[in-house]
Amino acid sequence: MRTNLFYIFIFICSSLSLLAQNSPTEFTYNEFLGYVKKYHPLVKKADLKLNEAQANLMEARGAFDPKIEVDFSEKQFKDSEYYSILNSSFKIPTWYGIELKAGFDNAEGIYVNPENTLPNSGLTSLGISVPVGQGLFINQRMADLRKAKIARNLNVAERNLQAIEVIYEASVSYVTWKRSFDEVKLYETYLKNALIRYNGVSKLIEEGDKPAIDSVEAGIAVKTRRLNLEDAKLKLTKAKLELSNYLWLENNIPLELNDGLQPEDLLAKTIKQTLQINELGTIDLDNHPKIQALDAKIAMLKVDRKLKANALLPKLDLSYNYLSEPSYIDNYRFEDYKIGVNFAFPIFLRKERGSLKLADLKIQDSEFGLQFERKNLENKLKAQQQEIVSLQKQQDYNDTLVKDFTTLLNAEDRLFEMGESSLFIINSRENSLVSSQLTEIALENRYLNAVIGLYRTIANPQ
Repeated sequence: MRTNLFYIFIFICSSLSLLAQNSPTEFTYNEFLGYVKKYHPLVKKADLKLNEAQANLMEARGAFDPKIEVDFSEKQFKDSEYYSILNSSFKIPTWYGIELKAGFDNAEGIYVNPENTLPNSGLTSLGISVPVGQGLFINQRMADLRKAKIARNLNVAERNLQAIEVIYEASVSYVTWKRSFDEVKLYETYLKNALIRYNGVSKLIEEGDKPAIDSVEAGIAVKTRRLNLEDAKLKLTKAKLELSNYLWLENNIPLELNDGLQPEDLLAKTIKQTLQINELGTIDLDNHPKIQALDAKIAMLKVDRKLKANALLPKLDLSYNYLSEPSYIDNYRFEDYKIGVNFAFPIFLRKERGSLKLADLKIQDSEFGLQFERKNLENKLKAQQQEIVSLQKQQDYNDTLVKDFTTLLNAEDRLFEMGESSLFIINSRENSLVSSQLTEIALENRYLNAVIGLYRTIANPQ
């Protein structure tokens, strides 16, 4: 009896000491996410999507940059200058396919092609080229620029999705670490209980108050708890190493989780605030990164379709260049000019009509995918919201079971002290209590995973 009283006293003192701790080594979930969001290489990799979008936009805008072109060729043979030809120009592309051009040409030599014969001082030109059919309202460079602007929204959405995926996987590792840590603490407590009970029974056997077979019963409980504890420690070690994959510092320096750190004890109460989600609130799917990404892809396909539809028009390019010698540039003679007409039109348009049909099919395919994804997200959100509500109820039910099993175990302990019970019944009661507490830990783990799963579905990176 005195041994049992001593065991109860130790158990109460250890429980009070745990409650009195202010957890100076607690590594909170909020702190952990801070490291992940700021230093994890995969989050930094996701940020490169934004730089990629800016680079693509700069590249597309480069198609509208002014251009200087110089073409010079000269031939000398046996002290004779066969020809020396210079063609230079300065071109300015504009938005609606119109191109402005200024040029200077010069040709000298005894064998210059008569077509290239120019005044001795050369010839300047100032002109404009206008696509009347294809390319006036949309052309390849206009389409590339529009798609590059749309791609910025696409890259932002893809960046958010990648960052959220990293945060989700890191959060799963954290709650796995918490579950393993709680299981180790649970088995350590019950191993202490089993050892105290074993020592007490052994002393009672020595005094002749208990049969020797009770030491076997108590020893089995100790060995079982040691086995459970060792397995739980292995899971905890693996969980720590998994969690360490998400701990980094500046300059891509990896960290390893210190053995003195422990997970946040009240994580179930703080996780929704940390992730800034309300599991019962309405979700605006229009701002969802997946929906935004699909919308951007469809918008880019529509730009391609418009470009392909423009190919059904005949190609008709008109150009006009005002010509003047450098010394007479101030004397306008509009009768000195060079004009050009370039016309082309396929008879059957099979290639163009086929390309347009394929563009329409791609848009339809993407729109079907968008409709499915929107409905899938709606149903997934409802299912996860219902799962969280159900798990909260299950936790409440299991809490009452833990209290009931604790009451039964305490009552059985008192009966054992009075000699009206046995170790077998006590171990049975304790096993039921341990099982319910393990279920409590498992339910908490499922609840936490459901919350971070909802965060992943909502896809709000803030």
